[in-house]
Order: sequence, then C-alpha cells, then structure tokens
Amino acid sequence: MNNFPVVCASGSLRQRLAGHDEVTHFGHRWTEGGVDVAASYTGAHVLHLAVAACVLNDMHREAQSRGVPIDGVLVEAEGGFGEDWRSSGIRYRVEVDSSADPAGIQELIRLVDRLAEIPRAIRAGAPVTRTP
Repeated sequence: MNNFPVVCASGSLRQRLAGHDEVTHFGHRWTEGGVDVAASYTGAHVLHLAVAACVLNDMHREAQSRGVPIDGVLVEAEGGFGEDWRSSGIRYRVEVDSSADPAGIQELIRLVDRLAEIPRAIRAGAPVTRTP
C-alpha cells in the first residue's frame, strides 16, 4: 500500500517544500519563520506527521537547550500498512542545516530519537478506545 509520506521543515530548509502540492504553514515556538508541512489529509498521513512534527520540535528544543545553532530542520516520515491496516512501521529521516560540528549534530539526532515523545508513545503501543 501507499507509504503515506509527509515532510515538515523549519528555517532555511522550508524552501525545500516549494515544489510540493499540499503545503500548510504553522507558527512555531522555536523558529521565527514557523514550520511548513507537506502532507495529504488522511489519518495515515497525520499519524506519520505526528512523528515528524515531534522530531522537528525536539530537534529545536534540544539544540536550544544545549546552545547548538540550528538554521533549519527537515523531517520526512512514511510508513505502510498491510491489507488489514496494521502498520508495517514508521520510518523517518532528519536533515539539519547547522554551522555546528557534524558529529555533534549526529549526536543530537540520536538523542532526539531517544527523547521524542510521540515516537516513544507509538513504539510503546497504546490502546485506542472509542468513548460514548
């Protein structure tokens, strides 16, 4: 089935979404120019966007708390589903525009992979219950 790709970008990397069809702009607490999101509006896309947005947010938050300069972050996420709509998993990729040492940026990406709340919640699993 479709991989339901999404992309979100901040700062200097927002320009990379210029060629996408469905781009939405959001204000963002850690970046002056906000965040652009390229995603279709389906539940599968929004699930993947939750991961991408959380990782982007946490990249900025953790960089700021550590004094690491970041000019832009781009996160792509996607994942497939079986015939029964069971997720085959969510994959994401992070790109960072920064004047900081590349090894330090890679360490920041690994840290965020461990800390990011939404990916952690999905990895742990959760019941989904309809309420009356």
